[in-house]
Amino acid sequence: MDNLLLSGGAIAGIIVGSVVFLLAIIFVCWWIKTRNAFVRLKNRVEEAWATIDVFLKKRYDLIPNLVETVKGYAKHESETLQNVVAARNMAMSAKTIEEKAAAENGLTGSLRTFFSAVAESYPQLHANTNFLDLQNQLRNIESELESSRRYYNGVVKSFNTKLELFPANIVGKRMGEEYTKRPYFELDSAEERQNIKVQF
Repeated sequence: MDNLLLSGGAIAGIIVGSVVFLLAIIFVCWWIKTRNAFVRLKNRVEEAWATIDVFLKKRYDLIPNLVETVKGYAKHESETLQNVVAARNMAMSAKTIEEKAAAENGLTGSLRTFFSAVAESYPQLHANTNFLDLQNQLRNIESELESSRRYYNGVVKSFNTKLELFPANIVGKRMGEEYTKRPYFELDSAEERQNIKVQF
C-alpha cells in the first residue's frame, strides 16, 4: 500500500513537474515570438523611414535646379526663391524625425508660395521644357512622399501599439532603448497634407 502511495506521489510530482516544464516552454516560445515580432516591426519602421529619407533627398536635390531655372524668369521673386532655399537647407540639417517634420512643414509652405507666385506672374515658364520636366519630377516625388509617409505612419502605429499592449509590453520594456515609441511623420495642417500643386 505504501508503495502505491509513493508511486501516486511520484506520479503527481512528475505531472506537476511536466506541467511546469510545459508552461516554461510555452512562455519561452511566446517570449521569443513576441521579441521577434518587435524586431520585425522595428526593422519595418527603419525601412519605411529610409524610404522617406530617399524621397526627401531627391526633393532637396531637385529644388536648386528648380530655383535656377526660375531665376532667369522671376527676377522679382528673389525673396520667395531665397525662402525656398532657406527652408530646404533647414530641412536638410534637421536630425530627428520631429525636427524633420517641422522643417518639412516649412519647406512645403515655401514651395506652395513659390508655385503660386510663379504660376500667376510668369506664364512664359509653360514653354520651358526644363522647368516642365523639373515640375513633373517634383510632382512624382511629392506623390511618392505622401505614400511613403502614410506607410511609415501605419508601421509606427503598429509598433507603438504593440509596445503598449499587455503582455507584449513586458517584452518591449526589456529590449532596450531602440524599442521605445516612435514619432509619427505628420504635417501640421490639412492644407499641408495635400500634395503641393506643381502645375499651372
